[in-house]
Amino acid sequence: MPDEETLEEGVLNPVQPEIQDPLLREILEENELQADPSRNPLEQPAPLPDPDEVVDCLVIGTGAGGAPLLARLARAGRRVVALEAGPRHDAKTEFATDEKAQNFLFWNDERLSAGKNPVAFGKNNSGIGYGGSTLHYTAYTPRAHRGDLTLHTEFGEGVDWPFGIEELEPYYEELEHFLGVSGPTPYPWDAGRRKGYPLAPLPLNGAAQLMERACAQLGIKTSPAANAALSARYYQEGVGWREACTNRGFCQAGCSTGAKASMDVTFLPLAEQYGAEIRTGAYVTEIERDARGHVTAVVYEQGGRTVRQRCRNLFLCAGAIETPRLLLLNELALNSGQVGKHFMAHVGMQVWGTFPEDVRPYKGIPGGLISEDTHRPKDADFVGGYLLQSIGVMPVTFATQMVRQRKLWGQPLRDYMRDYNHIAGINVLGDCLPHADNFLELSDEKDARGVAKPRVHFTAQENEQRMNRHAERIMRQIWEAAGAKDIWAFERYAHIIGTARMGTSANDAVVDPDGRAFDVPNLYICDNSVFPSALSVNPALTIMALSLRTADKFLENQQA
Repeated sequence: MPDEETLEEGVLNPVQPEIQDPLLREILEENELQADPSRNPLEQPAPLPDPDEVVDCLVIGTGAGGAPLLARLARAGRRVVALEAGPRHDAKTEFATDEKAQNFLFWNDERLSAGKNPVAFGKNNSGIGYGGSTLHYTAYTPRAHRGDLTLHTEFGEGVDWPFGIEELEPYYEELEHFLGVSGPTPYPWDAGRRKGYPLAPLPLNGAAQLMERACAQLGIKTSPAANAALSARYYQEGVGWREACTNRGFCQAGCSTGAKASMDVTFLPLAEQYGAEIRTGAYVTEIERDARGHVTAVVYEQGGRTVRQRCRNLFLCAGAIETPRLLLLNELALNSGQVGKHFMAHVGMQVWGTFPEDVRPYKGIPGGLISEDTHRPKDADFVGGYLLQSIGVMPVTFATQMVRQRKLWGQPLRDYMRDYNHIAGINVLGDCLPHADNFLELSDEKDARGVAKPRVHFTAQENEQRMNRHAERIMRQIWEAAGAKDIWAFERYAHIIGTARMGTSANDAVVDPDGRAFDVPNLYICDNSVFPSALSVNPALTIMALSLRTADKFLENQQA
């Protein structure tokens, strides 16, 4: 029998055909990496830390609470390590201009929601990855008002903060100039500021222009909003030049250009420049203590391994859900009985209308226009106040909210969504009073890691309901004046606040005014969980200000 014919490889029966199309080649390579992640150099397990090393400061979380203090402590020469549950992203290649493609930025582990007004989690209020929730915050950065910190003094309800606004003002100013906040100078509701914003306001989108004209008719003062997105090229310490915003409208997802001042392009690179080490994919499970009750080490899961890191001081900056969850799981700082208590969520009522104009709500900075005339309305029948904001919205998000509220489906839904480009919205962001009925607890249900899921109870109390009614009335008047048709309201609650509040006494607070736990001398908490009240403004700037203040107080105490 003659020898079998040997086929020339690549001609008659190619084993590995050469792919000419670069896009197809890239897709095939990505598929192979997904099938075998071990081939990806970015997925290789990080080297194990020295088991005998004791770091000065260990920070859990790299969002608005953890990143600024990480940079501050590193600059002061401390040996600091940060643990981040999520991965490090490449914004230029991973942050697509597509809603559904950005779901990986949100904390998508199930959180159980209870109460008469159960709060939506995930993209509504929390994120994961190098930069935390700032990866998908809208970058609204208004300052808190003096009265926001003294609700009890002013109204006899709620809780005062343990210090005044003068403690935060220097940090607000520092942050505005470090981040490159775009905004009006002077600011209409705080004209006496020592420094104006470093950059001019961003352009107003369609909804903002409609709101501006209507508010002028009604005698409501408005202004371009302060926004931590660059209206011009800006030099960032530790990063270099950041480019101006392209107004692509994706602030509520990842910013692919670096114009939005999220922590991944501001404080985290600066922290690493000063020597901080950031370990991503590190999910914390245990906090160890010694016989005196001091924190000695943190145990975390990373790449399928259990890792233990010893530390002299722990900074817990995981947000108002994961921070109390970790405290409850580890039975830590519980003497006050306040861990998980007094959960708050901002009043966030939205009002939508359909206009004859071509609005295109996906374009531009989502929140371009602001009014703080309602901070203390003369006809208010509620405690506190709120601000008004124009809003842009992506189509999937809008359709989801509309279906929930108006129950449209099938052909009626398709008919309504054909007018998407003619839709404009306004929303409020309003105070929320702490209440005993609103709290976080550990449930009996376990997550995929075998850890108890958090259950959050939230019911809007009478004060929040009155604020909603007041705000809805004003927003409907604005859209009527603007010529809107088919006006409808969507009741919602935004941000997660409280659950480990600060105060002056260990009897009714978890941490002292400097962020240090009353029960555990070397444990500090710095995120939105420590807020005694919700404030009538977006929380991100205040979280960052508290972060810098906590770091400075810690360093001062160390030197004393």
